[in-house]
Amino acid sequence: MVRPRARATVRDVAAETGLSIATVSRVLNGRANVAPHTRDLVLEAVGRLGGQAPRPRAAQEATTGATIYVRCPYLLTDYFGLIVSSIGETVDLHGGQVILGTGEATQRAPVLSTLPDRTDIAGAILILPPEPGEELVRLRDRGFPFVVIDPRTPLPRDIVAVSAAHFAGARKLMAHVVGLGHRRVGIIGGPVKWLPSEARMAGYTASLADVGVLPSAELQRSVPEPNTEHGHRAACELLDLPERPTALVAFNDKMAVGVLRAAAERGLRVPEDLSVAGFDDIDLSRATWPMLTTVRQPLQEMGRMAVTLLMRLLSRHTLEALHVSLGTDVIVRGSTGPVPR
Repeated sequence: MVRPRARATVRDVAAETGLSIATVSRVLNGRANVAPHTRDLVLEAVGRLGGQAPRPRAAQEATTGATIYVRCPYLLTDYFGLIVSSIGETVDLHGGQVILGTGEATQRAPVLSTLPDRTDIAGAILILPPEPGEELVRLRDRGFPFVVIDPRTPLPRDIVAVSAAHFAGARKLMAHVVGLGHRRVGIIGGPVKWLPSEARMAGYTASLADVGVLPSAELQRSVPEPNTEHGHRAACELLDLPERPTALVAFNDKMAVGVLRAAAERGLRVPEDLSVAGFDDIDLSRATWPMLTTVRQPLQEMGRMAVTLLMRLLSRHTLEALHVSLGTDVIVRGSTGPVPR
């Protein structure tokens, strides 16, 4: 009696094709974001192995107990901490676990190129990735499933991403400011060539244009890092102009806190002499006096949505909404008021 040959393993197919075990596994499980030539290479090898080829796992098996790599190369402050904690909680609900790569020291680490070769992770969530868009495209072409939260640069249509409605939120915030009568409004934007910065700046200037105010270079500043110190420095420049603005709108709440400090140093009352607004609605916005008018981002929902989309990728579901933009709300508090007479 001739014994049937043992079924080939994923490792056998990897050896046959020269691809990594992780890549072969993704092809066999029908995961999205696999380059066509890579898929063809694996399927041809499976054809050569015939009945000995490994069987793909069921969709449920692909997500149950999955280990997700979460890359957040920044300090886990109240902004990033909220996103990461919601990711961890949602992955746990799916029966999975998280490997976390965090800290500013990891920003230049060549992480993305190593992900497809790691057999211990099923997919990844990348938060505001500092890598250029070309690296994300290469990661996609290698068939590795991932979702980007708040992309720094525009992404191709077939890379899954979640963000807040930066343009709409900024436009609504500035509409509130000009509705109070302000026309000479200073804008302190974030880093240049950064997608959220460009979207928010466009939203701010759009509402000014709605009331007939053209953007003025004199009243606009951009900072290399959106923190309190840079917000303070930019506010000092704007408040020391011969004709100072009656309102300052900042890229985020941390920068708005720097604006409050610059105003206090000049004896300006907020909002009687100067209106101030931020963006994000982090805890800091409620710790100032007066409390900050700001735009509330659904930070935790961004994390939850990213996990949901990644699990659907791992389960081989078809995704139609690949770039998801979540709604924002303007939260009016005491830092904005009518234009001074």
